[in-house]
Amino acid sequence: MRASRIVPLTVATALFMENTDSTVIATALPTIARSLGEDPIALKLALTSYLVSLAIFIPISGWMADRYGARTVFRAALVVFMAGSLACAASGSLLGFVAARFLQGIGGAMMVPVGRLVILRSVPKAELVTALAYLTIPALIGPILGPPLGGLITTWLDWRWIFLINIPIGLAGLLLASLYFENVREAERPPLDVPGFLLLAGGLGGLMLGLASIGRHLLPDWLSWSCLGGGAALLALYLRHSRSAAHPVLHLDLLRYPTFRAAVTGGSLFRIGTGAIPFLLPLMLQVGFGLDPLHSGLITFAAAAGALFVKTVGPAILRRYGFRRVMVTNALLAAAFLGVNGLYTAATPHALIVGVLFLGGCLRSLQFTCVNAIAYADLEPRDMSAGTSLASVAQQLSLSLGVTIGAMALEATAALHGCSGIEAADFGPAFLAVALISGLSILPFRRLAPDAGAEVSGQRVVSLVP
Repeated sequence: MRASRIVPLTVATALFMENTDSTVIATALPTIARSLGEDPIALKLALTSYLVSLAIFIPISGWMADRYGARTVFRAALVVFMAGSLACAASGSLLGFVAARFLQGIGGAMMVPVGRLVILRSVPKAELVTALAYLTIPALIGPILGPPLGGLITTWLDWRWIFLINIPIGLAGLLLASLYFENVREAERPPLDVPGFLLLAGGLGGLMLGLASIGRHLLPDWLSWSCLGGGAALLALYLRHSRSAAHPVLHLDLLRYPTFRAAVTGGSLFRIGTGAIPFLLPLMLQVGFGLDPLHSGLITFAAAAGALFVKTVGPAILRRYGFRRVMVTNALLAAAFLGVNGLYTAATPHALIVGVLFLGGCLRSLQFTCVNAIAYADLEPRDMSAGTSLASVAQQLSLSLGVTIGAMALEATAALHGCSGIEAADFGPAFLAVALISGLSILPFRRLAPDAGAEVSGQRVVSLVP
């Protein structure tokens, strides 16, 4: 089989495993919480720990591949992800489950970025579009299959099986990588910014642990606030360090480009809202409305189906209207559809919920297409790698913040109602809160020039000068 097919299909095994895993676990969270004897809201740590782990280790994935070889790092990442999956399946406590998810995140942070690097370096440019098309298929199918699959396994089997299904997929990836990957690496590479990496890792980890543990007494209050303050201090030290480091882990100076800055800041605000959906929606359907995981998964998959559908029309919309107009208008519409989720009751027809989720998924997917494309519109070729790292870190952190803020809003509403546990009525204010944050993303997008990213979108720009 030609390299343009077998190499991306090998990487696709990792991407499919990662994307399916993240959507499967969202459906199973209430069941996992009952099994571990925890409040369902406490399981937010399982989602945030994985996302923070991605944010910490993605920036050094390229350096690791150049240092040790892409095939070596890719295979090691698969092994780490599978080890984390086995640890998740064997977990008997919240602490053990969160630690296992963090381990999975280390593997995930290395798998997909390094896999893309293998494709770029081993496939001829003439075949690159075909190769990337093979790669994107599992990225779109995984989130569609994940919720129903998670619901099926959780309803009829034991929730631990949702992690064990990663093992055969990972083993297939290991075999294919051993047979078909070249151990490509760069002869020359900049030194790893070890002090910067340690500051960034400690800062992100401390800050997110502090935010996620406040409110439900998962940790003593003094420890939660210490993590929060210590994390913020370490991130401030990293900002200072990055200005003088020759090769910082994250190149924050790239924010000088207006299009990249809008994509990172506006995209992060938008993702905070959407990042709460995989956490809030299954909880509302299962804990609030009493649905079983299977019926919950058969409803929530509609959002991913909408995301897949809009991929066919997104480029045409951009060519017609341009980035600025689409991103501002679409952000408001997507935020409105996000807020509508809080209006459901147990009596709301499931067909109506599916329809709203499908349309909301279309809107969010269009926004992500815009954000991901315009981020690189004005970057120089030499800045692409650094820009990808910074954008990826911002993406994972904003998704993690979405889970955290959604959980905090849910806890606050329950406390105001004087309830010891969460009820269906508590979800409305939580969805409204994250929808408002998503809507704020129009502020950075409105600052873009009307013709921003026109070369990327293909929009025709009519000059006003005769």
